Amino acid sequence: MFRVATPKTEEELEQYFTFRWTYLRKPWNFAPGSERDEYEQVAEHRVIMNGKGEIVAAGRVHLNTAEEAQIRHIAVHGDYLRRGLGQMILGALEGVARELGAIRAVTNSRETSIDFFSSCGFVIEREAPNELGMLKRQQMVKKLTDPGIVMLHPKWCKELQDTWTETIPITEHMGIKLHQYTGRTLETRASLNKNINIHGTMFAGSIFSLATLTGWGMIFLQLKERQLMGEIVLGDGDIHYHKPITMKPRAMCHIESLSGKFAPLEKRKKCRFTLQVDIMDDNNAVAEFRGVFWVLPPKKENDEEE
Repeated sequence: MFRVATPKTEEELEQYFTFRWTYLRKPWNFAPGSERDEYEQVAEHRVIMNGKGEIVAAGRVHLNTAEEAQIRHIAVHGDYLRRGLGQMILGALEGVARELGAIRAVTNSRETSIDFFSSCGFVIEREAPNELGMLKRQQMVKKLTDPGIVMLHPKWCKELQDTWTETIPITEHMGIKLHQYTGRTLETRASLNKNINIHGTMFAGSIFSLATLTGWGMIFLQLKERQLMGEIVLGDGDIHYHKPITMKPRAMCHIESLSGKFAPLEKRKKCRFTLQVDIMDDNNAVAEFRGVFWVLPPKKENDEEE
């Protein structure tokens, strides 16, 4: 399981800067310390931790003006590439930028990173000053006016949200919304106020519903990725609660947790999938859901009973 965290203690910050140097400066033979600049004290820093508490991705954001945020120093551990962690840390930094009041984000991208930022909604605005006097960069910009922006396949995500609203009306009453889809990670959120119990925490049943819909949604989007159709049903679900939710209900499903094969569906046979959904209270892990889902092939017109 991966989680976003903010390095705060001296030790945590030192590990964070060492990580940045290792992946952003050391390959270019720059000395330790070159990873830092004059904005560190006024910037917001974020890392992604794995289940062992190790940093696997990092990044930083600071305000250039009241309306413009600059995102810098995004790095991902070499053993964790192509797992959606780049999009995950970028999404976290964009979220911070919105909370700070920014309506646009800029980043000075090296040529090797342009495709990544382009896939996340950034566009090239102009050439930027070279980094450390030698690394050519382009300034890229993204509007942040839509706080619920989805990074990948927005049409599919809208279809998923509409499907929930039209076929499971309770999702609207619970305030369950798709927050982000990167192709490898699906994040949903719910309104605490609409799901609060007499103890001031989220109903356990609401947490289970949020987790179930998130797992269901991941399979829905994976079917779209493969241009397949089918009816998704929950076969079994098990959830373990560790702490109550008192702030911001979030659910995240990573593609690595999805186990099963889509091939039988192409032969009009049902498919069985298992997956895990991690439940967070803001950035704190509070529960894990493990579910079994079945995907049934769509019926043909002549399959209906006479």
